[in-house]
Amino acid sequence: MTTWLVWGYDRSVDHEKPASNRSAGSRQPNQGISTYNEKSLHAALKAWYAQPGDEIEVPVDGFVIDIVRGSLLVEIQTRNFSALKRKLGQLVERHPVRLIYPIAQEKWLLRLAEDGKTSLGRRKSPKRGSYLQVFEELVSFPGLLTRTNFALELLLIQEEEIRRRSQKRRWRRKGWVTEERRLLEVVEQRRIETPAELVSLLPPFPEGPFTTSDLARTLNKPRRFAQKAAYCLREMGVIEARGKQGNAILYVVAEAVE
Repeated sequence: MTTWLVWGYDRSVDHEKPASNRSAGSRQPNQGISTYNEKSLHAALKAWYAQPGDEIEVPVDGFVIDIVRGSLLVEIQTRNFSALKRKLGQLVERHPVRLIYPIAQEKWLLRLAEDGKTSLGRRKSPKRGSYLQVFEELVSFPGLLTRTNFALELLLIQEEEIRRRSQKRRWRRKGWVTEERRLLEVVEQRRIETPAELVSLLPPFPEGPFTTSDLARTLNKPRRFAQKAAYCLREMGVIEARGKQGNAILYVVAEAVE
């Protein structure tokens, strides 16, 4: 049986008004929206995060919201933030919004035969995720974190990824297709409400003006990742462009966040 745990988190710190006290506003009653096609990981996280009194799958301002907790709108996105850009951009104009994003700190890979039932083995992936992974997705709307109505909640999780052998897709992953992701355990969570809190996830910036190559070495990440991180940080006003070194842009830390 799956065990869902949270280390160092007390649900009692959430003090939003219960849903029954929330003004109706533009919210419409839940009319039994189908979740038949909902992915396993998304559904499990929604069940884990929900509290008594929450409303599930509620239409608000023309969008269906995963969890409504009083005045707070909670959205869970397991990947592809770009799909939420328009939705969140409109919702934060009128509502406090919290985006839940799970990151696989540890992952087990379960491989199935083409019949989708016969197990071909299960192993632990050598890759380990960290909070920094959020920069891969945050490039879709880094400016939202400067809005008082928006917050990120990052979850470090253990998950199981189910892969099935497919003759039709030999060109991808040597014939393996990801069928679903399953939640095994929530290990830790961290709420990010301001750019300064996002910066706290990072090691100290390089001294003096720095390039994305310098940032990549500091983060121990590929330069492509550092470019995404630099874009997010620049859009949030954390760093500023200050000239060039050859073809590379030089950045300095903005005075407001030093």
